[in-house]
Amino acid sequence: MSALHTSVMSKAFISALAPVDGDIIVDGTFGAGGHSAQLLAAADCSVFAIDRDPTAIVSGAALVKHYAPRLILMAGTFGAMTDVLALQGIHSVDAIGLDIGVSSMHLDQPERGFSFQSDGPLDMRMSRDGESAADLVNDMPEAALADLLYTYGEERQSRRIAKFIVAARTLKPVVRTLELADIVKKAIGHKPGAKHPATQTFQALRIAVNHELDELKSALLAAERLLKAGGRLAVISFHSLEDRLVKNFLRNRSGGDPLMSRHMPDMKDSHAPIFSHIAKPRRAGLDELAANPRARSAILRSAVRTNAPAPLTPSWEMI
Repeated sequence: MSALHTSVMSKAFISALAPVDGDIIVDGTFGAGGHSAQLLAAADCSVFAIDRDPTAIVSGAALVKHYAPRLILMAGTFGAMTDVLALQGIHSVDAIGLDIGVSSMHLDQPERGFSFQSDGPLDMRMSRDGESAADLVNDMPEAALADLLYTYGEERQSRRIAKFIVAARTLKPVVRTLELADIVKKAIGHKPGAKHPATQTFQALRIAVNHELDELKSALLAAERLLKAGGRLAVISFHSLEDRLVKNFLRNRSGGDPLMSRHMPDMKDSHAPIFSHIAKPRRAGLDELAANPRARSAILRSAVRTNAPAPLTPSWEMI
């Protein structure tokens, strides 16, 4: 138990989910099980945990045994949590927690290809199936690759980076993490003391490979349908694209001004607020930042489900 990965903003996250005896709680991003274990230790509740990574399912077996029968660990994506939970006969829950993004155990395993800190295959697939980052880098047209880097990485020099990648792959396929990192460094340079120039490129590819933003949208729509009145939603995100989705979703669903899309109706006129008690965004404290620098970009947002019915057509564009 002591070897569990230390999860980011654990105290605030567990506090937002507020577990009590008898609760059914969803941990949509099991990872190494840190948050699930803390929820189970905080109350006599049941946790239905989901992870898309087969490695996490296997490594979580010991924790499942330790907390049996209160911890149920299921393979799947959190975006499909409605279907995953339905297989267990669960159709409503008391709390849902999402700790979005790549986990430390992914970053620390070079063979998974998520990090440019060590050499490894350019993979980045959390579920270990589908297209890899290498497939995108080597197969996408230059313009499409540039658009991907700009959209998902907010990389201002995306066109120059894409041009350098295409030039490199004409000589030989780009299949290693350090290969790609070196190409990006050559394309845009590296100022001493600044973040690594490949940071946003790797972020963009990871998001695209794992369809992370679409998964988050689906999860938020599922949460409003699964949560009981008084149910708690807590989401930790690690970059602006994710946080913006969560912020605007909660603003819209609480009756605030819709900012996600010009197609959204005014909630105040069309629907009773679905979430209330929208908490101010929270960041990691100085002590946690000193102990875990990876927490520096984490933002926690939380809210409470009202008793208003969920929309009949749960479409992101028509929220």
